[in-house]
Amino acid sequence: MADRMLFIGWGATVRGREERAIEVFNDAVGFYGRLQQDGRIESFDVALLDPNGMGLDGYIQLHGTGAQLSAIRDDDEFRTKLVTASMIVDDLRLADGYTGAGVAREMARFEAVTTAELQHA
Repeated sequence: MADRMLFIGWGATVRGREERAIEVFNDAVGFYGRLQQDGRIESFDVALLDPNGMGLDGYIQLHGTGAQLSAIRDDDEFRTKLVTASMIVDDLRLADGYTGAGVAREMARFEAVTTAELQHA
């Protein structure tokens, strides 16, 4: 069951590269669909954001186990897609995170540390 996620976010499309950006985006979505079909990730979400002043125009979240997402990060095709995307959009960013049962585990960890720190205060 998915307890981890990989956030892949991006900013504005590089001016003059809009047509290529559509190709790269569609290729990436197809790739993530194949990863899901092959059981290499559990699922993925795609979001396109309204203009917001944060430098974040959209993102894709890959959902899976820590082992699945670690393997994807090291996958040659994934790495090549990241390099390609970095030439098409500004502010490409990746972040590991928690989802599902992983959120409950991390919050329990935070609560335990908070309780311990309060006892030492």
